[in-house]
Amino acid sequence: MNTYETSESAVAMFDEYGTVVAWTQAAEQLVGYSAGDVVGRSASLVLPFSETAPTISAFVEQCRAQNGWSGTTAVRHRDGRKLNINLRISMLRGQDRTVRWLISVTDIGTLSTEATNGSVRESLLTRAPIGIVVRDPQLRCIWVNDTMERHDGISRDRRLGRQFTDARPDAKAEAVEAVMQQVLHSGTTKVHQYRTWPPTSPRREHTMAASFFCLQDADGQALGVCTINVDVTESQQALERLAILSEASTRLGNTLDVMQTSQELADLAVPLLADYAIVDLEQSVPFGEGSPVRIGPMNGRLPAFRRAGLASIHQGVPESPWMRGEPVPVTPTSPVTSVLRTGKSHLEAILDTAPGTWIDEDPARAQKIRENSMHSLMVVPIRARRALLGVALFVRTEDPMPFQEFDLLLAEELVSRAAMSMDNARQYAREHTAALALQRNLLPHRLKGGTAVDAASRYLPADMDHGVGGDWFDVIPLSGARVALVVGDVVGHGINAAATMGRLRTAVHTLADMELPPDELLSHLDDTVQRMADEDADTPAVVGATCVYAVYDPVTRKCTMARAGHPPPAIIDPQGRVTFPDLPTGAPLGIGLGAPFEAVELELPEGSLLALYTDGLIETRDHDIDVGMERLGAALAQPGRSLEDLCTLATETLPGQEPCDDVTLLLVRTRSISPGQVASWTLPSDETAVHSARHMAACQLAEWGLEGLEDATKLIVSELVTNAVRHSTSQIGLRLIHHQVLTCEVFDTNADSPQLRRARTTDENGRGLFLVGQLSRRWGARSVSGGKVVWAEEDLAPGVPKARACEGAAVAGAGVR
Repeated sequence: MNTYETSESAVAMFDEYGTVVAWTQAAEQLVGYSAGDVVGRSASLVLPFSETAPTISAFVEQCRAQNGWSGTTAVRHRDGRKLNINLRISMLRGQDRTVRWLISVTDIGTLSTEATNGSVRESLLTRAPIGIVVRDPQLRCIWVNDTMERHDGISRDRRLGRQFTDARPDAKAEAVEAVMQQVLHSGTTKVHQYRTWPPTSPRREHTMAASFFCLQDADGQALGVCTINVDVTESQQALERLAILSEASTRLGNTLDVMQTSQELADLAVPLLADYAIVDLEQSVPFGEGSPVRIGPMNGRLPAFRRAGLASIHQGVPESPWMRGEPVPVTPTSPVTSVLRTGKSHLEAILDTAPGTWIDEDPARAQKIRENSMHSLMVVPIRARRALLGVALFVRTEDPMPFQEFDLLLAEELVSRAAMSMDNARQYAREHTAALALQRNLLPHRLKGGTAVDAASRYLPADMDHGVGGDWFDVIPLSGARVALVVGDVVGHGINAAATMGRLRTAVHTLADMELPPDELLSHLDDTVQRMADEDADTPAVVGATCVYAVYDPVTRKCTMARAGHPPPAIIDPQGRVTFPDLPTGAPLGIGLGAPFEAVELELPEGSLLALYTDGLIETRDHDIDVGMERLGAALAQPGRSLEDLCTLATETLPGQEPCDDVTLLLVRTRSISPGQVASWTLPSDETAVHSARHMAACQLAEWGLEGLEDATKLIVSELVTNAVRHSTSQIGLRLIHHQVLTCEVFDTNADSPQLRRARTTDENGRGLFLVGQLSRRWGARSVSGGKVVWAEEDLAPGVPKARACEGAAVAGAGVR
């Protein structure tokens, strides 16, 4: 017999009206109230209430209906804070059928390491049957619960009104009474541990733990002794196995792969807990797709499952009709269905394999159950944040012992640990899938290089451990047959980076439509990133990006480029010579240094290869960037290869290496527009300019075989040249470009852009730009050195009636700004 002065619990007692009638020093230490503060008052002073029992009287009735209550909850400390506790309320019966209620409380937050092993120990002690006896100062039994008889075989009638030595006259009883006397006089709490053979299991020795509490009245005087008896035999066995499982479960969830975690869970359970274990996941969980399945009424719709983990004491897992990755059917009356509906684990200690049970709903499963002598079953839901991830099944075949309550507690603890890892992996998979879908939807599906360039691209996301990044690329058609090329990289990975990338890509499109030169565009984009950072200052948003932006003109074969902290483009001439232009680096976007960006203009031979890329293509863990750039140049220095082949060659990683960042590559091969496809004239800034411009344009269209565009083009030229004459004092330039469309450009020295406005019915002017808009597929203006260019584009096969319909309106007046 071992006796020591310690207890992790506190007790108190209240009557059938909810009034506290006895208190203990342990209770005072736990919640801060003394016996004088509580005894004679309502138990609601410290007890929590629920919606189902909002008052103390309702709570008492609920306890009476359920023959007590147990669970984890919170109680109020005297200083106002709440304590997380395990609470058990037990019914005690006295003489004349009177009733009292004993409250047993354990503070979860202060349990010693030796006394606890997480939530399992608490669940074990909460669910373990406890015997309770309350004795008066003379140690006569005045209250007892029904469980106590199963512990020592003494009936309630034989116990009530008698001392312990009267009911059980032996040496052990005298020793126990001596402990009670010490508790009664000292007011302390003692725990007495002993071994016995209870009448319910006379052939098996059990370890019992008896806690003795001194009950006090409102004045702090001793009312008697309360003894709480717990059979800790199964709890000790469970904790020993839990310690092994706890050590092994540290290996759970080391990867963000739910299938791997599921297999690890099955492997841990066999043979320590079961002879055969399987893990079935709801089919969308491994992929992070679909809405989460909620536990509750199924409305006739059962979720689909896929086998994710299985283990057996037998080689090859002969017990399972389905292998990993295969779909698993769920039958309407199986225990799995019940678990899905209630969210509670299912323990079938003795598995009924007789014909006609739920087992026969699936012949393949029934055959395996009977062939392998499965005789005991546990089904545990895998839950996280109110969502169902799957179910774990534990089965015994060779072990003759049926599963018991403490086996289920161990299984629930093991599954709950795996569920946290699975939920993290599922959340990661969902975010990764969403970010990848977002990124792919935001990136261009088809590159349009027009007559300026042929284009190809590659985007390769990094491996699953790093997630989706913020890489983007674009080929943006500009006026005058020019094209803009852009590649950017947002700092970070995941859905935030992908969303930021989408915002920046949209901003680049908008700025490109404004026809800004590369250095000015990057300055505006830098302001945009800084503004985004200010807007997202209170959230963990991605801030910062790098970018390279280039504009190529196929008429002049000139390429103007600038970069913001981004790797320089690679240029490969038609003979295969590789250069990386000396392009000023520039600060990354969003840094806020305020330094201007610098642009460089290069003339490229027709057929030159231009490569824009992100640092993921040239950076590796083991080599410098220079090595990566050299490798990239060597891969691209093959003039005879197609762009698609070159993309493949350039993005092949080093042997045995995974990319450490997303890889983006944009390849373009330049074209040029021959001088015969371009016609330009210089016009005087006077009234003769309009007539001359119309005549020269008509002649040029005839030479190109575009007579069908003559009417519309002459109207467009008239309106644009008229505007130039009105608002410019120097010479006017007119240029026609015949490429995929017909472009008409008019240059003047006035830097102000024309503004389209709505003309009133009585206005004589103001309709010119409106007519230009009606006759062209698109029009606009861009700033150039010394002034501006107003341009309009026409499809090569326009509708002639449209031009004639507008011709009458053109006579009314030219367009005004």
